[in-house]
Amino acid sequence: MSDSEVKWRVMREPGALVGVVGAGVMGAGIAQVAAQAGHAVRLLDVREGAAAAAIAQTAKGLDGLVAKGRMEQAERDAVLARIQPASATAELAEAALVIEVIVEKLEPKQALLRELDALLAPDAIIASNTSSISVTALANGMKTPSRLVGMHFFNPVPLMKLVEVVWGGETETSVAQAIFDLSKRWGKTPVHAKSTPGFIVNRIARPYYAETLALLQEQAGEPALLDRALRGAGFRMGPCELMDLIGHDTNYLVTQSVYDANYGDKRYVPSLVQKALVDGGRLGRKSGRGFYTGVPAAAEKPAASDATLDLDVSVVGRGALVEGLARWLEHKGVPFVRDAGSDWNGLRAGATEIHLSRGLTAAQLAFERGHAKLAVMDWPIAPDRADGLALAFAPRLPDAARAQVESLWQALGWAPLPLRDVPGLAVARTVAMLVNEGADAVWQGVCDEQGADLAMKLGVNYPAGPFEWLTQLGAGPVVELLDGLFHAYRSERYRVSPLLRQRSYLATEA
Repeated sequence: MSDSEVKWRVMREPGALVGVVGAGVMGAGIAQVAAQAGHAVRLLDVREGAAAAAIAQTAKGLDGLVAKGRMEQAERDAVLARIQPASATAELAEAALVIEVIVEKLEPKQALLRELDALLAPDAIIASNTSSISVTALANGMKTPSRLVGMHFFNPVPLMKLVEVVWGGETETSVAQAIFDLSKRWGKTPVHAKSTPGFIVNRIARPYYAETLALLQEQAGEPALLDRALRGAGFRMGPCELMDLIGHDTNYLVTQSVYDANYGDKRYVPSLVQKALVDGGRLGRKSGRGFYTGVPAAAEKPAASDATLDLDVSVVGRGALVEGLARWLEHKGVPFVRDAGSDWNGLRAGATEIHLSRGLTAAQLAFERGHAKLAVMDWPIAPDRADGLALAFAPRLPDAARAQVESLWQALGWAPLPLRDVPGLAVARTVAMLVNEGADAVWQGVCDEQGADLAMKLGVNYPAGPFEWLTQLGAGPVVELLDGLFHAYRSERYRVSPLLRQRSYLATEA
């Protein structure tokens, strides 16, 4: 046995009693997972009858698993038998682990944790499922703050694999390791995180919402178009439809919390667009209206075209995205020539240059290059998944040249998604900012690279983690795009992480 297993009873005794305080959706889910792992569980809620109602709802969910053949009836009965309602904290005195899942406010949590600290045996661990409150702050006032750790589950708990194991300033190493190991026993994938605003997932995920909200404020495109662009990069839901699902009130409050906790860092600034939705009661699906009314309809995929593309096409420049473009043109049977010696990256359609975005507008590039026939394309991170890819056109691009670019897009299986000529377009600026935020989290010791990747893929179902994207794209293009955004907006929001800047220097030296 490891030191953490010897010292803490929840590790020594496989069926040790686990207490869960808070019988909402999250608390009930945690109770179910603990019971399925073989623990006796006592579920407590201050609302009369809430714990019993939560157990009854769990029974319905397990009945569904039995009906689908995913669980045996005997196992269902055993799991339910292990979960018992409690009516007072005193009934948790024998617990080896108590997880609080109450209202996301500092003072009520602190009061409960101090009460549990006085009640429980010295070899019991106390955990908080907080999603955003500092574990260090929660421990303030406890006599033994060293045994408090964050154990942040994701909803729905029985299905979502990720658990953020959050170290507070006083958390003992063996406590965090015990909860890390216990999470594995419970069938979860844990990642270690330092207690900083947003931990891993809620911090790194902010740009996914923020960049689209910024684009909406600039009237770069409609929500459906921006959602389609991001889904084309492999995300399961676009930012607007995801915010509608989460609830704009909830999403806005989390952003405000992270912004305030970081002393007004421009990277986390809340959006006026989202505030207007909240002020107007357009909260998303919960209110029936948000960016969409109800659930957005699926976009129509571009019709396959049998027409021959009568156009000279070149793949221009070097780099991972350029090589990906070449492979995709080959796959789609589009003839092209290679032009690796040019000073830019992208495609050439006839006389029109289509530059891969590097944070500059088409208008600026056309002016600087003295070439009116110019467009900027978004990053084709997942060309095989994309049914649309964003474009911006220089202001003096002739209509005939624009039609040629759109014909090339259709030949490649992509619907042209024209955006206002804004720096960074949609996918490029969003993915670059996600990579940057992940790099800063690692630079500041919040987590390691593997933890960042696991957290974002398992916690919010991203198609890749920030460091996987960094490996795919290379540091140079990411830094170049962020620098372009920084100069375009003159905003600290787009400052490059020191870790990312260092990686770009190393790549240049290589």
